[in-house]
Amino acid sequence: MKQILSRCLILVSLIVFLTGCSRSIASDISTVTLSGWQSNPAEKQLLEQVLKEFEASHPGIKVKFEVITDQYMDVIKTRLIGDAAPDVFYVDALDAPLLMTHGVLEPLDDYITEDLDLDDFAPHLSEAFQSDGKTYGLPKDFTTLALFYNKKYFDQLSITEPPQTWEELEDYANKLTRDRNHNGRVDLYGLGMTPELSRHYFMIKAFGGDLVDQKGKAVFATRQSLSGLTPLMDMYRQNHSAAIPSDVGASSGSEMFGQGKAAMVIEGSFAIPYLQQTFPKIEFATAEVPSIGNRKGSMVYTVAYVMNKQAKNKEAAWELISYLTGKEGMKAWANGGLAIPARKSVISELGYENNPLYTPFISGAEYATIWQGDEQLPTFMTHFDNQFLSALLGEQSLKSAMKKAQQTANKEIQASNY
Repeated sequence: MKQILSRCLILVSLIVFLTGCSRSIASDISTVTLSGWQSNPAEKQLLEQVLKEFEASHPGIKVKFEVITDQYMDVIKTRLIGDAAPDVFYVDALDAPLLMTHGVLEPLDDYITEDLDLDDFAPHLSEAFQSDGKTYGLPKDFTTLALFYNKKYFDQLSITEPPQTWEELEDYANKLTRDRNHNGRVDLYGLGMTPELSRHYFMIKAFGGDLVDQKGKAVFATRQSLSGLTPLMDMYRQNHSAAIPSDVGASSGSEMFGQGKAAMVIEGSFAIPYLQQTFPKIEFATAEVPSIGNRKGSMVYTVAYVMNKQAKNKEAAWELISYLTGKEGMKAWANGGLAIPARKSVISELGYENNPLYTPFISGAEYATIWQGDEQLPTFMTHFDNQFLSALLGEQSLKSAMKKAQQTANKEIQASNY
């Protein structure tokens, strides 16, 4: 009996010991929550694999990853207000000023060391996530805009080179626009265009225009701004050599190009894998956006990893950010070809510079305009897009539309300040 009791006591002691050890081990593991969006399922799968590699090299950290599929920024803002936001999350350059201004992001300067090599990031990307001398995010990837052109349609007209200037683009678009069925309706447009401010801001800047004045008021209707938008209006309204996606039953410029309804489009690098997977038979090439107003121009869109100021374990959160934006983690993430990595060394190592489809996007980063403004930019964008589309459809003149856009935008901003 004594032997049985002794064995029981030993067993109980062992269970208590092992339970205590497991609790100790569990307490040493930090959980970091991460939120982002996805352009397609492959993006989520790729990042999940990278996170597994991170956890393997950081056994004391567990990452809980969540994809927010709808109204991403609204969800993040709501959670920030309710102190329920993730420790680390994506922030688009467009939304960064609002979050930086309201102090909900953790400054990263005290965490950054020389080993991170900030100079390795592609031109100007880091600037989008800096404010008042502090860094609040590190870019993960980017895209600029480039011209996509259908090689078959170019060959049919013996066009051997992509257009270098906007005047050449207009000429090409006129020649490429055709009624192939001879039924009196155009079924191939020279240029497919997306009527959004985020796509055409560089054209406004090419003529010295801008979105806001020194007082923070919208100035869409200045002579310079109208000069930058007039070429698009002329191609659409007068020459009928350009179309928007809804004109041809498409949901995007990439789709209308892939369907063979536009010979040229100006799109981001995300269109490359989309076209290759969805329209594998199309033969296309890319080139830098034709110069306009005697200057090169494009847009650049970038996203960063940021840290919630209320993150529960900031050291672990920083380990995750530094891994994902470091050379090793970024290489693993960008190896799938879904986005252009933010680091110049990774761009080079993965061969993007030698891929003719991607080189125009990389070259464009040198001079592209970052899609960013102050925290009122989303308001400006909404009113611009509504009125610019109205002008394209012939409901009002471009000048009238831009006057209305700036008036309604300024009224909304003024009302929000009270």
